[in-house]
Amino acid sequence: MRMVVALGGNALLKRGEEMTIENQRKNVKIAAKSIAPLVSKNQLVITHGNGPQVGLLALQAASYERKSEYPLDILGAQSEGMLGYLIEQELGNLLPVEIPFATILTMVEVDPEDPAFRNPTKPIGPSYDLDKIRILADENNWEIAKDGEMWRRVVPSPEPHRIFELRPIHWLLKKGTVVICAGGGGIPTIYDKDGNLAGVEVVIDKDRASALLARQLNARLLILATDAKGIYKDWGQEKSQIIEQTTPDDLDLYDFEIGSMAPKVEAACDFVRRTGERAVIGSLEDIEAMVAGEAGTQITIE
Repeated sequence: MRMVVALGGNALLKRGEEMTIENQRKNVKIAAKSIAPLVSKNQLVITHGNGPQVGLLALQAASYERKSEYPLDILGAQSEGMLGYLIEQELGNLLPVEIPFATILTMVEVDPEDPAFRNPTKPIGPSYDLDKIRILADENNWEIAKDGEMWRRVVPSPEPHRIFELRPIHWLLKKGTVVICAGGGGIPTIYDKDGNLAGVEVVIDKDRASALLARQLNARLLILATDAKGIYKDWGQEKSQIIEQTTPDDLDLYDFEIGSMAPKVEAACDFVRRTGERAVIGSLEDIEAMVAGEAGTQITIE
């Protein structure tokens, strides 16, 4: 079965953890252990978030003179390479040496007229308390928003429309390669007024990009792995309860956090509606059970 497994940025770096390479490698090892059993029986594409990582790279870049700052598309490409390397290495340590891996730097087209450019919602970088982030926001001209109990920088997150490297991804899958691509939602690009492809200062939501990728690859299953067991009714309250089986129409009746679960729900529902196939949202550690239909929130057309 052909499937796309999307690893959330917060699944690769737990909330509140320091953004050290040791912590990221530790979490990638956990992810690899969950994913490895899927490889022998499936054509597997792995995508991943990069919100914490790209924000850290932006902070590092900002430590240089302002004229030397790197834009978010360049930092997105860096994070794709960094996390793809870690995922390849840790999966390679668990699987037979003859299984090939490939990390594809993936450019994704967005619409420069997307209203998301005027409404930043995508959290990136470390979490801060309110006093600290107000200082940083003033110094760096950031937009900020609450993320759980803490605060983070937010940037625009337009809809993905086109994945440029689709053909080589197809070719690699046909040869039995585990493909890691569209990391962080892909490298955000637009066509400029001269018709040239250029990078743009946004971060594409990786769940929406993963749903687009899964649809265009004719995947039978889309897994959105995060740090929660699934979608919950009344999240954060004592009476909260996981939704085990549902449909896109039923999920339309709920409101979810824009910067957190909402993009996952929207991406999963869009994939199911357009393809009639299955999507699952749940915990990274439950991936095998999610594939079997025994864990997470299973979303089907009816």
